Amino acid sequence: MSLDLSKVVNQVSSMVTRLRDSAGDRQQRFHHAFETLQKHASAYEELGRKIAGSKTTYLVADPVEPLDKRYPAPPVPPDYAVLATDGSQIEVDRHRSMRCYLLNIGSAMIRYGTSPGATLQSSPQLYSDDKDLVIVPLGNSGREQFIEGNLFNIKRSVEECRSLAKLTEAMPPEIPGLSLMDGSLILWNLEGYPDFVTEEMLQRGFLACLEAMRRAGKPVASYISFPRSSDVVNALRVAICPHEPVDCDRCRTRECQAVSGVQDRELFLDLLAPGERSALFVSRSKVVEKHYGEHQVYFFYLKSEEEIARVEIPRWVATDTSKLELVHSLILDQCRRGQGYPVALSESHEQAVVTAADKAEFWQLVEASLIDEHVTLVNSAKSQSKRTRWL
Repeated sequence: MSLDLSKVVNQVSSMVTRLRDSAGDRQQRFHHAFETLQKHASAYEELGRKIAGSKTTYLVADPVEPLDKRYPAPPVPPDYAVLATDGSQIEVDRHRSMRCYLLNIGSAMIRYGTSPGATLQSSPQLYSDDKDLVIVPLGNSGREQFIEGNLFNIKRSVEECRSLAKLTEAMPPEIPGLSLMDGSLILWNLEGYPDFVTEEMLQRGFLACLEAMRRAGKPVASYISFPRSSDVVNALRVAICPHEPVDCDRCRTRECQAVSGVQDRELFLDLLAPGERSALFVSRSKVVEKHYGEHQVYFFYLKSEEEIARVEIPRWVATDTSKLELVHSLILDQCRRGQGYPVALSESHEQAVVTAADKAEFWQLVEASLIDEHVTLVNSAKSQSKRTRWL
């Protein structure tokens, strides 16, 4: 039975009414945030010291230069290449007879200039061995972790990064280039997992791939379209707080609520001109501060003709002016060529897509292969019921 939209019409109407009625309050909060940014723009070092001594219940960006700093777009080199990867998947289905999953990593290598060209491809990989399905602690001293849910998404990010590192290492060193990922460089979902999972996925996985790209000499960045982050606004909340040190658990005045709900992109949409990027900020994510080291995540906001995007880069890119300017110019050029979104990311996504029909055909192939090999099929009753029409 399909969704009966007639039953939610009134609920949608009420939602839109609430949004309309709160517009004035949201605008007031935005103006307060913007004024606070301008007021504290040049005192970023003092603000940084206050942030360092704060105990907040929200994630705060660490400013490393004036908050209102703006950088115009650097020139685009006459010859360059952009590499990008993206992934899609068929997850483990516990109702199926075979426990396995598939990752399809799409990649794009696009060259511009005197020798233009493109290489687009996908690399599907099936995982079915025990070592692919479960992360086991060293010496079996702990609870094994099945690769599913959040951990499955982390696994996909690692494999996307691994594929991008291989492309980067294969690029001729004399060609200016950018390695680009979709989404964040921060593996947020690792928080809460035991150390042996972090060691496997982060140290031997994601960070090892970033290190390979660092050695190859090409900058790497991630692109977040329409970001919902508020790290910079949260820094303004610290600036507003009259207490020092800031301690959110003990605070009763809550002056910082005057800018709560404002998102970073709203600030920089007003502050930046098309083509400009913002000042650099450092992520104070716990997983980054504890594990990333030289790959500590910096970020800036970039205004294209269509939107504000968040661009994340490792420290070794952020502290190298030539690499940082190349990231700025090439991402902006990619957005202009791609109707507001980087072309290479769009193409890698198209290569990676796994449709519902693809998933159905995959499971048919698996079950047909099991039958050919005279392996008994044991599917759950729920799975069988979903595939059988009985009314």
